[in-house]
Amino acid sequence: MLKTLSIFWNSFKLSVQELNNNKLRSSLSLIGIAFGIFCIIGVLATVGSLESKVQSDINALGSNTIYIDKWEYGGGDDGDYPWWKYINRPLPKYDEVSFIKQKSTLAKHVCYFNSTNANATYKNNQYNNVGIYCVSEDFAEMQTIEISNGRYLNATEFIRGNAVGVIGNEIAIQLFGSPEKAIDKTVTFDGKKVVVTGVIKKQGQSFVGGFDYDHCILLSYRYYASIYDVNGKYTDAKILVNAQDNVPTAALIDDLKGIMRAQRRLSPTDEDNFALNDINNFSKQVSGFFGQVNVGGWAIAGLSLIVGLFGVANIMFVTVRERTSQIGLKKAIGAKKRTILTEFLLESAFLCIIGGLMGVLMVWLLALGLSSVLPFPIVVSPNIITLAFTLCVVLGVLSGIIPASIAAKMDPVVAIRSK
Repeated sequence: MLKTLSIFWNSFKLSVQELNNNKLRSSLSLIGIAFGIFCIIGVLATVGSLESKVQSDINALGSNTIYIDKWEYGGGDDGDYPWWKYINRPLPKYDEVSFIKQKSTLAKHVCYFNSTNANATYKNNQYNNVGIYCVSEDFAEMQTIEISNGRYLNATEFIRGNAVGVIGNEIAIQLFGSPEKAIDKTVTFDGKKVVVTGVIKKQGQSFVGGFDYDHCILLSYRYYASIYDVNGKYTDAKILVNAQDNVPTAALIDDLKGIMRAQRRLSPTDEDNFALNDINNFSKQVSGFFGQVNVGGWAIAGLSLIVGLFGVANIMFVTVRERTSQIGLKKAIGAKKRTILTEFLLESAFLCIIGGLMGVLMVWLLALGLSSVLPFPIVVSPNIITLAFTLCVVLGVLSGIIPASIAAKMDPVVAIRSK
């Protein structure tokens, strides 16, 4: 054990000595390693953090949820999106929610959603382009709506269609100065008034669209329908359905397809005049896309690492030549081949680890800078750091294996006599 630790310590000291004696040569060689590690960790950390943010936004749309709409959310298989066919489909209707609840044994929650935009005012304050959301009772069961102040709509308000609503955090700040001051105040939009019962906790910007809770006024269906034409051609009506526990979305889609065709009285030869959009498909598409981005990052980093590998190998060849007489002396006093081999391999690995530390420092600075300007933090996970240092060790062994083998096979007499 002590012998092994001595070999490690000696190898580390020799690595530091090599860097100190040949600063320019060693620094230039280690730049390739540092830049390669920087590319790998930088790409994996940035892409991983972005993917985590996007996946989180997709999950916010509703896990294991089907969106019944007249529009197909994905593009056509050949890149052609037949919008002219979808635009003529009928909109999902509120009455279809109760029909689905009665007929489906696989659906856990079903809710109606519609929306429009309007300018909201309070006294002399105005907030433009507010999303006016129309929802039915099950909406809060399918979406994570955290109320920071006040309360959410209750069952009585949904049934009666009372002129009350929940507003987003940004609207509360812009119109009232703070979320606390918004409760029980009256907001006006499109000539109608709504009393604020609660303020939604700040959500932040979403990358995938969906529900913008920071800039919305959320109303019950019956109150919304008393203001707007919910069956208008250009409204954003849709029905959200999520599955019972342990029910796959594919089974729910088959169930809903039969129910919707029966509700709309479609014959066996008629095409579907509705779309069943699986939110889980978005998650799979995102994972595939970011996987390709990671491959590109590995390709760029691979070139830098190859350059760094040859640089470190060159350092080790020069080191072996400069220490030939020392190697001969060690072998003459009893050092074994594997000891010489191990010392040079460890020295090469330590050099690569030093280059890796430089790359990690660069990534850390990059993460600090990007996190301050992006709407999501860049997180460098321990797994990525472990991967980086594993690569450094592997590269060190690969770059040092040939010069270390040459050193281990030297004849002690010939090595001692060399200059």
